[in-house]
Formats: sequence, structure tokens, C-alpha cells
Amino acid sequence: MGKKFKIAVLASGRGSNFQAILNNIKSGNLDVEINVLISDRKSTKALEIARENNIDTVYFNIKEFPSREEFDKAIAEELKRREIDLVCLAGYMKIVGKLVLDTFKNRIINIHPALLPSFPGLDAQKQAVEHGVRYSGCTVHFVDEGVDSGPIILQQVVPVEQNDTEESLAERILKEEHKLYSKAIDLISKGKVRIEGRKVFINE
Repeated sequence: MGKKFKIAVLASGRGSNFQAILNNIKSGNLDVEINVLISDRKSTKALEIARENNIDTVYFNIKEFPSREEFDKAIAEELKRREIDLVCLAGYMKIVGKLVLDTFKNRIINIHPALLPSFPGLDAQKQAVEHGVRYSGCTVHFVDEGVDSGPIILQQVVPVEQNDTEESLAERILKEEHKLYSKAIDLISKGKVRIEGRKVFINE
């Protein structure tokens, strides 16, 4: 039996995408191991979920480091030490530092609640509603030095209803996020994803 594909999850909040990944592993739909949950906040729902499921947790407080570079170095060293294959951002509210990006080049992914490149950054659902678009959705992408600007892996369209609020749209998009993120992790873990420039090719 081969070595289990190891992922690390970085989270800052409620951890609903983290929980969804965990659920898909438990149900047998995703054959990977969550090796560690790393948070930049001391008290988060994501940390609670990890502890309840006997997953290692690490809390890095940026204020305890002399510089941002030292903070990034600590995260990179932790991930290297654990021989992590893929880093998954799940509501992680910090920009990933260059050192971490370079150490795990093309091995860090994120999910965003919009059809990128439309509506990057914060409040994507609010942006979509206010802009009056007919369709929004979610995007799983590789992480680069920009904000939600890395190569796109998968997208799922969610129609925007005429009477949608930011909250109602966010709720419907989140349901799709929970499926799409695990699908992307599954494809990567099986070696079915390759990057050429900005384009991502999937061998189903």
C-alpha cells in the first residue's frame, strides 16, 4: 500500500470547508489524510473541529514573531517537517508569504466564492449582488503572490436570483464550495492536474 497523500489545512474561522473535506474523507469520497490544521487565530471553530477529530493542530501567533518573514518561515518549516503534499486554504485570512509560496510552489490551493477573475478579494458575494450579475459561483485555484489571481483549477456556476441578498447567495455558493474543493483535492492527489503557464489541464 502506497503512502497516503497528506494535506495541511490553513484556517482562520469557522472551518466549514475544512469540515466538508473531513466529511468527504470519512464517507470514502476522498482518499487523503489531513495531517494538520494550522491557524493564525487562537480560538476558532476550525481548531475545535480538528481537535474533536484527533487531527494535529498548530497555532501561529504573528505577534510572537520578530518579522513577517520569521512567521512565514515557521509555517514553511512546519509543513516541510510533516512532508505535506498539498496545502489547502480554508477561510485563511492572511496573504500567504513568498517563502511559503516558493517552498510549496504549485502545491497551495484556495477556494473563492466567485467566478474568478470576477470579484476577487473580500465580500465577493456582496460584489456580485451589487453588480447585478446573473451568475456567480465558486473557484478553486492555485495560490500565487496576487489576491485570488492564481491559475484556475475548477469552477462551479451558481445562478444569482433577482431577490438574492449577499447572505442568501453566499449560502447557495457555500454548498457548491463543499463539493468542489474536495473534487479538486481528489484530482490533485491522483496526479490528474498539471499547470502550463496560467492554464490548468485536468486528465479525468
